[in-house]
Amino acid sequence: MKRSAFLLLTLAATVSFADGSITDVPGIKVGSVTLTDKPTGCTVILAEGPPTAAGVVQGATPGVSQRGGAPGTRETDLMDPVNNVDKANAIVLSGGSAYGLDAASGTMKWLEEHNIGWPVGNAGVVPIVGSAILFDLPFDGKPKIRPGADCGYKAAAAATSEPVAMGTVGAGAGATVGKAGGPGRRPMKGGLGSASIKMPNGLVVGAIVAVNAVGDIIDPYTGKVVAGALNPDDTFADARVLMRTGANVRQGRPGENTTIGLVATNAKLTKAQITKVAQMADDGFARAINPAHTLGDGDTIFALATGRFDGEANASMIGALAAEAMADALLAAVREATSAGGVKAVRDLKPPAGK
Repeated sequence: MKRSAFLLLTLAATVSFADGSITDVPGIKVGSVTLTDKPTGCTVILAEGPPTAAGVVQGATPGVSQRGGAPGTRETDLMDPVNNVDKANAIVLSGGSAYGLDAASGTMKWLEEHNIGWPVGNAGVVPIVGSAILFDLPFDGKPKIRPGADCGYKAAAAATSEPVAMGTVGAGAGATVGKAGGPGRRPMKGGLGSASIKMPNGLVVGAIVAVNAVGDIIDPYTGKVVAGALNPDDTFADARVLMRTGANVRQGRPGENTTIGLVATNAKLTKAQITKVAQMADDGFARAINPAHTLGDGDTIFALATGRFDGEANASMIGALAAEAMADALLAAVREATSAGGVKAVRDLKPPAGK
C-alpha cells in the first residue's frame, strides 16, 4: 500500500470529524426562510460580540475571502482590514442571483428596529450587514420567484442558537451541484450545511455553507464523490476523470452557480487575523469541491470572530480548523438535501453515495 493511502486510512480511523452546527459558536444565531412557491430562500447569520461596559451589544469582527470568478456581494469592501468599521452585525446568504441581495435590506431593517448596529450618535445605529448570493433563478422553472427584503427580515426574526436546519432549506433550497458533466449527464441537489469543531479549552470554530457548485462534492477523507454529475444509470461521471480524459466538460456560465458560506469562532481576533481565517477556510472548498472557484462560480466565504472566548487565540490554527469545518459543512449540505424540481439528492441513490 502506498504511504499516502495508508495515512488516509489511518486518519479516517482515528480522527473525530466535525459535526454540530455553527450555532455552537457563542454569539452566533441562524435563521432561514424557504419560499413556498419555489425552492429558494435566504439564510441569516446574526453575530453578537461581548457587550461593552455600558451593556451595548457589539457585532463581531468580520473578514471575507472572495475567490470565485462571478461574485454577487454586499459590504465586502468594508471588511478589508485597512478600512475603518471593524464590526458586522449579520451576514445574509441568499438565492435569487443579484435580486437576492435585497434580502439584506430586510435584515438591516430588523436590526435597526432592535437598535443593533454601528452607533452614529443622535442618528441612532447603522446595521452592518454583509451578503452574498447564488444563482438559482431557473430552478423548478420559476425565475420570477426569488428572495426579497421580506425574506431577510423574517429570517433575522427567526434566528436562534438552536442547531441549523440543513438540506433543501434557506439559501440552499434551490442549489444544485455537479454541473460540469457535459451532455447526457444530470446535476444533483445541493443544499445548506453546517458543522463545528469544539476544542477542550472552550475554543469553537463553526461553518455554514450553501453549495451550488459547478463541480462535484468530494469526501476529502475517502476521496470518493458524494454528489455530482450523474450518468444515465445514476453512477457518478466524476468531473476529475472527465477533465483528465479530455471529455466534453460543461463550463458554467458566469453567475450561474456559486458556493457561499461563513466560518465563525468565539476567539478574539483582529480584522487582519479573521480575514486570514476566511482565506484559509477557502481550503475547505478546494478539498470538498472539484473543480472549485471556476469562472462560473462566485465562491465567497465570510468570517466572524465573536470574541467571547478569553483564552489564547492562534489565528493560524483557527484557520486550519475553519477549513476542516467548512469541508464537513459541505458534505452535510448534500447529505441532508432532499430532491426537488426533479433533481435527485444523495439519499435517492441506491445505495446512498458515501455509504
